[in-house]
Amino acid sequence: MKMDSVRIDKYLWAIRAFKTRSIAAEACKNGRVKIGGSAVKASREVKVGNIIEVKVGVMNKTLEVKELIKNRLKASLAQEKYIDKTPAEELERLDMIRQMKTEHRERGSGRPTKKERRDLERIKKP
Repeated sequence: MKMDSVRIDKYLWAIRAFKTRSIAAEACKNGRVKIGGSAVKASREVKVGNIIEVKVGVMNKTLEVKELIKNRLKASLAQEKYIDKTPAEELERLDMIRQMKTEHRERGSGRPTKKERRDLERIKKP
């Protein structure tokens, strides 16, 4: 049986964008999920070809629905159900954030001062 639409929270959970369906629904409620540039409710139906913008952590992902599923699949199969159209700038920003997290302070320099910490936070934010 072919489906013509699935709830957005269920789809995002099934493709493993979120760990639980309730977290996916909460993201919709908080406006972190958009279709066509407008925030959507968790009950919004998604169809093949829809472009979904999802804010997951610090990253803004752009996904195109390739195939509808409503049950969770293993990660390798779930990746085949959508096309990741996330801009290259966003991926570069994520790499920069990862590098900054792994950067280490010189041994013996101690904790960052309030000013140093604020400077680091300013660099990390988009």
